[in-house]
Amino acid sequence: MAFSGVIIPIAGLHKFYLGQPWWGVLYLLLSWTPIPRIASGIEGAWYLLQNPEEFEQNFNLNLGAMANASSTINQSPPVDAAQISAIADALRQLDSLRQEGLMSEYEFEQKRRQLLDRIA
Repeated sequence: MAFSGVIIPIAGLHKFYLGQPWWGVLYLLLSWTPIPRIASGIEGAWYLLQNPEEFEQNFNLNLGAMANASSTINQSPPVDAAQISAIADALRQLDSLRQEGLMSEYEFEQKRRQLLDRIA
């Protein structure tokens, strides 16, 4: 699509396709000048020279990585029951410190998140 902007009088349609509507509007507004045609040619070459992973990361909001991450989540190894038990005990101790006023709510929440992140 970027190379079509070099040939047809209207350049910038590829920007709408890539999810960059503001750039697309700018290209359309400048379509009476040679600037969008030159930029479209340069961008077309740039898109062709990128490897697929780099293109996905730049323009598809890393959707491929999110699909891989969701499949990885489904295949995560089982969590050790002893580790969960130790973390649960630590959470109970933290809660008792918070209830006794020896720890602020903010400190409790920080420690709680650190402990829960160990499970995941």
